[in-house]
Amino acid sequence: RFIAKPCAINLGIQDSGPHRAQPNAILEKVFTSITKSPDGKRLEGLSKQLDWDVRKIQRWFRHRRNQDKPTTLTKFCESMWRFTFYLSIFFYGLRFLWTAPWFWDTRQCWYNYPFQPLTSRLYYYYILELAFYWSLMFSQFTDIKRKDFLIMFVHHLATIGLITFSYMNNMVRVGSLVLCLHDASDFLLEAAKLANYAKYQRLCDAFFMLFGVVFIVTRLGIYPFWILNTTLFESWELIGPYPSWWLFNGLLITLQILHIIWSYLIIRTAYKALVRGKVSKDDRSDVESSSEEEDVTSNSTKGVFSTSSNGSNRINGHVASGQWTEE
Repeated sequence: RFIAKPCAINLGIQDSGPHRAQPNAILEKVFTSITKSPDGKRLEGLSKQLDWDVRKIQRWFRHRRNQDKPTTLTKFCESMWRFTFYLSIFFYGLRFLWTAPWFWDTRQCWYNYPFQPLTSRLYYYYILELAFYWSLMFSQFTDIKRKDFLIMFVHHLATIGLITFSYMNNMVRVGSLVLCLHDASDFLLEAAKLANYAKYQRLCDAFFMLFGVVFIVTRLGIYPFWILNTTLFESWELIGPYPSWWLFNGLLITLQILHIIWSYLIIRTAYKALVRGKVSKDDRSDVESSSEEEDVTSNSTKGVFSTSSNGSNRINGHVASGQWTEE
């Protein structure tokens, strides 16, 4: 309210939403009581009842669906909040992990386990991360439902389960490594969204490409060869197959599967960017064009990020979609 909104206004972002639908009592009743996306048979019936062209009625329903969507200003403010959190928590975690012995030698995560002290900095790191991911979990049900809803729901469940489970079992050392690794790319995605909302297309594309590189390196390189290696093999070697070993590693492997899916989507978007000369439009877009002409205009002026909101993301967001993702 006091920081993000003034920044958005200074960047020329207006607090205006999509085109509003023409008031019509009959169509409004159908929209609110029956369906928001009428089929062909119902469209023909409405066309006869109102003496409207079917295409005009379709356009009305598109506008009516879009007018409930948040404005670009609202989405800018949400992304700026997530950008601020991700950036702050990443450097907070990196700062104290840099001097932690287990950051450089993952075997230190298991020496003298479970009798390892919990420092105040590590405690607050965990509490902040857990609170944030719970907020993403709750907000996902109140934000616009998007194509990656199920993937993000599974991701939030796995993340909350891992944070809670590792804290209860005093696996905070390896847990802190997982959290820091995941935060490394999230703020870059939010930065790309901010650039897109401000209509800085080149900056948006640059941030997205950087995000893609960092995401793939951390999630497909460092995560399996650093994190999964110590939880699957080093822990087994040093402390043996403890009772919760299967559950803990099962949740970590679930995250890795999601990483592979998202990495594929990011690579596909990057490929299309090279072919088209810019990053393509987000497949998750929840704002629909009211005509073919609007679709053409939309595709020629928008970059990687649609004008839809991720609440989170998150991607909350986290991240993620049919084209690109936010963790």
